[in-house]
Amino acid sequence: MAPGPGLKATQSIESGQWLVRERGEKTGGQNLCLRDVSALVQLKHAGAQCSRFVIDDQPNRATVHYTCPGAGHGRTTITVDTSHSITVETQGIASGLPFQDEFTVRRVGSCRSGRSR
Repeated sequence: MAPGPGLKATQSIESGQWLVRERGEKTGGQNLCLRDVSALVQLKHAGAQCSRFVIDDQPNRATVHYTCPGAGHGRTTITVDTSHSITVETQGIASGLPFQDEFTVRRVGSCRSGRSR
């Protein structure tokens, strides 16, 4: 995914290896190598070509609506808790079905070789 709009909320966040877990989960999750942290806007539509509209953009919180032709749409709020901890709240339609999720996202180090977003 190419870098998205320059969100104030993600400007101070380092790229690297991030662990994405559903809120409240103590184990499991998905490791993502993010070169652009704003890729977290489209967790349910990763890799899809989507247009984005920034609704709110503050230093520690941003809300973005996105539309992916033929794949659905979503509205995501990213809250930067610390430089290594982010909360992502997202809802919308993916594969014809509604979704509403909340994730805790923590930086766990530098990226290992492999695929990045």
